Amino acid sequence: MTKHLEQLWYGKHPLQNVLRPLSWIFRGTSSIRRWYLQHFCQITSTVPVIVVGNISVGGVGKTPFVIALAQQLQAKGLRVGIVSRGYGAKITDFPYEIQQTDSAAQVGDEPLLLALKTGCPVVIAPKRPEAVNYLIEKKKCQIIISDDGLQHYRMGRAIEIAIIDGTRGLGNGLCLPAGPLRESAGRLKEVDFIVVNEGQWTNAFAMSLKPGKIKQLSTEVEVSPESLNGQVAAVAAIGNPRRFYSLLQELGIKFTAYAYPDHYQFKPDDLDYQESQVLMTEKDAVKCRSFQSDKMYYLPVEAVLQEGFWDVLWSHPQLKGYL
Repeated sequence: MTKHLEQLWYGKHPLQNVLRPLSWIFRGTSSIRRWYLQHFCQITSTVPVIVVGNISVGGVGKTPFVIALAQQLQAKGLRVGIVSRGYGAKITDFPYEIQQTDSAAQVGDEPLLLALKTGCPVVIAPKRPEAVNYLIEKKKCQIIISDDGLQHYRMGRAIEIAIIDGTRGLGNGLCLPAGPLRESAGRLKEVDFIVVNEGQWTNAFAMSLKPGKIKQLSTEVEVSPESLNGQVAAVAAIGNPRRFYSLLQELGIKFTAYAYPDHYQFKPDDLDYQESQVLMTEKDAVKCRSFQSDKMYYLPVEAVLQEGFWDVLWSHPQLKGYL
């Protein structure tokens, strides 16, 4: 997200009032679209689909949450599948099942990371119901998680989970383009669960991102923060880079920040910094596997949910008979 959009959506900016009428049009059009798709185009599936999404543009922590959710469901003995749009993917033949040998440039960084971290079949398709059907028919999945897709109303769903960035909230509360919202804030009253990543939110379950062990990309060997005692270039191409940099500060790592647009596809010369070590997010690391070097490291994170969340989720009526 550019500095200008940050000021427009999360601060006070004179363009807010200029763009407000367009925001009203966007909100109204979105509502009509939703009503039409839900009543005339929605495709239901034979197994529960859990949608993990958000109503705002930008990173809120969906990917770590989806990984945690998939792992929890797998621990209950279920065959879990994950669907994704595959943002930025270059392949054109859909639905496509992610292979662990794929490159992020071909299939998208988030789907590849989900496949690597969970071991679940991950299928991408712009038309998500096609990916859902693939997982049911080809992989015999018993439950499916949709990474994002809250606004993909053609896809039926059993449970909706909205993730909120507690540090930034909903910005100025306006819909695009005057604000960061894809839908009005009232949409949160209709989802089954709200999860807030850091900070606080009414009627929400708290989530935090716990840093794991730093790993060298070329060897996967764990290293301590203290071992990065040289100059460190901290690289982040995620929706909210500040969260990554805050984690590094908590670990006592001194660094120079290099932020890129979300989903940015790195090239080898992009990481040719004067610093002797490059430390990046795990999502960015999957994009650098083909040109990895010993100077590259990444920091994995784990989503930790408020005590009691999983029990409440498992008791949801739509999951009865599956757990």
